[in-house]
Amino acid sequence: MVYAHAQHRLSVTVACRLMIVASLALLPVAAPAADELTKELVLPAGMASKAIQASLEACKKDGYKVSVSVVDRAGVLRAMVRADGAGPHTIDSSRKKAYTAASLRRPTTELAELINKVPTLQALREMNDQVLILGGGLPIEIGGEVVGGIGVGGAPGAHLDDACAQAGLDAIGAAQKIPAAK
Repeated sequence: MVYAHAQHRLSVTVACRLMIVASLALLPVAAPAADELTKELVLPAGMASKAIQASLEACKKDGYKVSVSVVDRAGVLRAMVRADGAGPHTIDSSRKKAYTAASLRRPTTELAELINKVPTLQALREMNDQVLILGGGLPIEIGGEVVGGIGVGGAPGAHLDDACAQAGLDAIGAAQKIPAAK
């Protein structure tokens, strides 16, 4: 009986050692898989809020009551504020402009001009129900990577929405997307 017990202990010990060796053999396989994962910059909520506040202040200084939205790289809303007195339609327009700029990685004014020059691109307007090709949306580019979009809706002209959105980009150190005022 003692012999059988010793034999059982020995086989359990050997089995445990084999499982440890097998587990260790698998470890190097896991590391390369993790290396293949894409690493992305994420726009922090604090930066989104700072950009919104700067955009609101720029528009308020000029007497415009607007809404400002910031989305992440996938077009998901990070933050949005509707200024006192801004029309309810400005909520959707600012969000859709931000979505469009982030998704297509271009200023929405530039897209609108491109569609006017190349009528076959009109289909971009119907890509999905979130796209709004109207000035006031700018991609947020930091460190050479688009991390989101900002959209302003409600100023009396797309170029004015653009200027307020650019003030938001300037406040967070994002790349210039509209030509500087002369």
